Amino acid sequence: MCSNNGMEKRRHFWNGSWGRLARRDVLLYEDGGQWLIEDRTGGAEGRSRWIPRDDEDAALDVVRSLLAGTQDWREL
Repeated sequence: MCSNNGMEKRRHFWNGSWGRLARRDVLLYEDGGQWLIEDRTGGAEGRSRWIPRDDEDAALDVVRSLLAGTQDWREL
C-alpha cells in the first residue's frame, strides 16, 4: 500500500479534547497518488482506522463526514 517515496501528511484535525478516552484525530495523507485517511481515537498511542481513497476529492469527502457532528474540530 505504501510507495517508496513515503507518505506525506496533508491535513490534521483534532477534536479539541485532551485525554486518552476523549481525544480524536483525523489525518489525511497522500502516498504516491493514493489518499489515506487515519481516524484515530485515544491520542498517539490510541487505535487507528485507515480508509484508503483513489483521489483527493473522495478523501476530502470522507474527512468532512468524519468531522461532522458536535465536536469542536481544529486544524493543526
